[in-house]
Amino acid sequence: DRIVSSSKSDAASEIKETKPPEVKSLQVKFLAAFWLLRCGYWMSGPYVVPAYKSKVFGGVEASMGLVSKIFLSGFAATAIFGPSIGQATDKYGRKAGTIAFALLYSLGCASIKSNTLWMLFAGRAVVGCALSLLFSAPEAWVAGEASRKNITKYLGETFGLAYTGDALVAIIAGKLASWAAGMRGVTGPFDLSIVFLAAGAVVAGLFWKENKAVAAASAPSSDDSGKSAKKGSIKEAFDIVRGDQKLMLVGAVQSLFEAAMYVFILQWPPAIAGAVSSYFGEGVTTPFGTIFSCFMTCSLLGSLTFGKLLKRKNTLTESAATGMLAAAAVSMGAGAYLTSGATISLAGIMGALCLYEACVGMYFPAIGTLRSKYVPDDNKSVILSLFGIPLNTLVVLAYLFVKQLGMSGALGVSSAALAIATGCMAKLRSIAEKEAAEA
Repeated sequence: DRIVSSSKSDAASEIKETKPPEVKSLQVKFLAAFWLLRCGYWMSGPYVVPAYKSKVFGGVEASMGLVSKIFLSGFAATAIFGPSIGQATDKYGRKAGTIAFALLYSLGCASIKSNTLWMLFAGRAVVGCALSLLFSAPEAWVAGEASRKNITKYLGETFGLAYTGDALVAIIAGKLASWAAGMRGVTGPFDLSIVFLAAGAVVAGLFWKENKAVAAASAPSSDDSGKSAKKGSIKEAFDIVRGDQKLMLVGAVQSLFEAAMYVFILQWPPAIAGAVSSYFGEGVTTPFGTIFSCFMTCSLLGSLTFGKLLKRKNTLTESAATGMLAAAAVSMGAGAYLTSGATISLAGIMGALCLYEACVGMYFPAIGTLRSKYVPDDNKSVILSLFGIPLNTLVVLAYLFVKQLGMSGALGVSSAALAIATGCMAKLRSIAEKEAAEA
């Protein structure tokens, strides 16, 4: 009897754990477009700073100070237009927002071939607007579809797959970028990027069903039209965030972590180039694409580690994220220390930055899972864009003072931001643990 009842319960649990077919269908549609678009995005990653630095104005090569100012135009555009872009995405459709990202980012990639300074600034501003869409529209689309199909409990798994695969995509993109740079110079990867962006837009256009924010998509009745008009507004989204401590903590973690990440993006090429020169001698070409692929391999390991941690019984996303943020703060602090001397240890800086990239690999599925848990769907794109305001303010400040801070100082500031983010996540973890105990 015991054997029979045991096999019955095993069979029941197997039936229970069977994934509904609509989950697989949604994941295939989402991931195919998402990975193509991310490949287009990553393709430009290793060569964006070298491409700007290769420009010559008035017979003088562009300085890091000028490169920082070009980047600033992108961050300023994100901060100024991000919330309005998020509001429009919720109102007119997340699929449309995703396709608009591909178009705008392609224009930004095309602009980098120009030798006209104002065109480079304008192109970077367009990239800033495009990134507002990349970091909100696809996520909002898949969350909206999961909500409509009542399969939101699979979002954590979906984001885990998305960012584990994203790391593999980035590794491939880094190799392809190196090949394109070898064939057509430092602007070659940007040409190839446009091909992948177009392919991603076509897949989303053909296979994604349009979805909008619930409030924006539903027609208001005559007696509450005033209330509905406010739905999905920037003010309403701001009030929601301000009134919810958990949302504020998620926003703080996102702003602090990603601000540190953008400072890292500006600093890693010169840090690695300096270490390569110290080790191999002056005049050696730094293989940025290959190093980028190494970073993405570490990011992949981080994503896989996050997936394994979540499969452990009673492991909260908040707990895994707290440990990841602490490790990120330590690794960035090590990077700051290693770059403070006259010479940079190649093994040391690569070790520190690879550990940080493993943390980045854990961060994206973690923050995606937390946003799906805490951010309401009917204001999702607007709220995610609001998180971008403090993020871009922090980045603008760091970039404005990058000359005074120097490489070591900039990485030190990033380490401090990550330490604060660790504290915010620890607070969110304690709230989540308390709620789980009370449930």
